[in-house]
Amino acid sequence: MIRNSIYAILLLCALTACGSDDDEQRDMQQPAISDQGITANPIDCQQYHRGEVIPFHYLMLDDQELGAYNIEIHNNFDHHTHSTTATDCPMDAQKQPQNPWIYNHDFTIPAGLRSYDAHHDIQIPADIDPGDYHFMVRLTDRAGWQQLHAVAIKIVE
Repeated sequence: MIRNSIYAILLLCALTACGSDDDEQRDMQQPAISDQGITANPIDCQQYHRGEVIPFHYLMLDDQELGAYNIEIHNNFDHHTHSTTATDCPMDAQKQPQNPWIYNHDFTIPAGLRSYDAHHDIQIPADIDPGDYHFMVRLTDRAGWQQLHAVAIKIVE
C-alpha cells in the first residue's frame, strides 16, 4: 500500500514537472491599436467644439490576450510632442492654461480576448480652454506589453 502510494506520488510529480510547448510560449509581442476595418476616431487634426462629444473608436489587437487600456486627454498649449505620428497639424500660438481639460480613464477588456472593438462617447466640458490637445491611448496586453497611440486634436469654441 505504501509502495503504491510512493509510486503514485512520484508519477504525479513527474507529470506536473513536464510542461508542454504551449505552456512555455511567452508573449513577446506588443499589442496593436488599429483602424483596420473601422472608421477610427479621433484622428490627427480633428476639431471638436466645447460641449460636444468625441466618439472614440479603435480596434485593439494582440497575438495572445489583451489586458486593459487608458485614454488620456491633456492640453498641448506648450507644443510638446509624443511622436507617434508624422502628421503636422496647424497649431494655435503657445499660451498658459487657465482652465485646461484633463481626462484620464482606465478601461478593462474582458479576459481571454485577442481583439476588442473599443468605443466610447467622451463628453467635452463646455467651460474648458479651447486650443490644442493630445488624445492618447495606452493599450496593455495581459503580459504587460504596451502600445501608445497619440493624436493631436483641437477644441474650439
